[in-house]
Amino acid sequence: MLTVIGEAVIDLVRDPDGRFTAHPGGSPLNVAVGLARLGERTHLLARFAKTGFGRTLRAHAEANQVDVAAAVIADEPATLAVVTLATDGSAEYDFYTEGTADWQWTEAELAHVPPDTQILHAGSLACFLVPGADAVGGAMRSARARGGLVSFDPNIRASLLATAEETRARVAQLVSSAHVVKASDEDLSWLYPGLTPAEVAHDWLDLGAGLVCVTLGPGGAFVAWPGGDLHRPAPEVLVVDTVGAGDAFMAGLLSALVRAGVADPAALARLEPPAVETIVDEAIAAAALTCTRAGANPPTRAELDEWLSATG
Repeated sequence: MLTVIGEAVIDLVRDPDGRFTAHPGGSPLNVAVGLARLGERTHLLARFAKTGFGRTLRAHAEANQVDVAAAVIADEPATLAVVTLATDGSAEYDFYTEGTADWQWTEAELAHVPPDTQILHAGSLACFLVPGADAVGGAMRSARARGGLVSFDPNIRASLLATAEETRARVAQLVSSAHVVKASDEDLSWLYPGLTPAEVAHDWLDLGAGLVCVTLGPGGAFVAWPGGDLHRPAPEVLVVDTVGAGDAFMAGLLSALVRAGVADPAALARLEPPAVETIVDEAIAAAALTCTRAGANPPTRAELDEWLSATG
């Protein structure tokens, strides 16, 4: 069973006519939905506002079979992200986060991680924004100390973070608490200008990670683990937009690890190159499928299996 910790955000997406449509979003919510659609039993620890937007976010999780029994009903308002799409489908975000629900985590709230959690995933702004970020980091360290597999995606939103130097220090702490780390090449170019994805990935392995994936957009993904490193290409697809693609990759990666029998750190250390290729190819396919349709709309298990069969 997988548990995801982090934010659930309302994405206000600008339509061609200039109006905005509200969609459920936020990287951790997207990852939880992606995992559930792929058939994984998934809990989400989010802080849902008790007002209309919060109810919309919670209903979206529940409609996708995500268990939210351990989530918090918060007094603070929901976080908003205004999304502007470029002509190539890439997304630009303006966030409204002051005093919103997603960053107010306490240690007491995060003590409710379901005890049968095998894999804990955390990421994005909930790992960085005060006052709750330290509580999220503590939950990651506790899960690792108990022997669970911990996953982390920094999902950098530079406009809301401290300087790159300060953020690097925080990322190093979080990477050292995780076994599986995923980041985009855009994340790394801001965090570590001048370093290649391979250099960063191997630095993160030295910090204690066991598998590092760097997504390269249409270039596929680079992956490193103690047994080696490799690059996997991405298929050519007609891109509608890239919203949620990285989160779909994350969900596909974690689901593929579970399906490969890699649900604990010891199994991760035994991975061989053919197994890594299969796992990463599934994650890339999940992201590619998401790019072919509007918004954060990750594939179901049936859709992903059909794609892999047709392209395999």
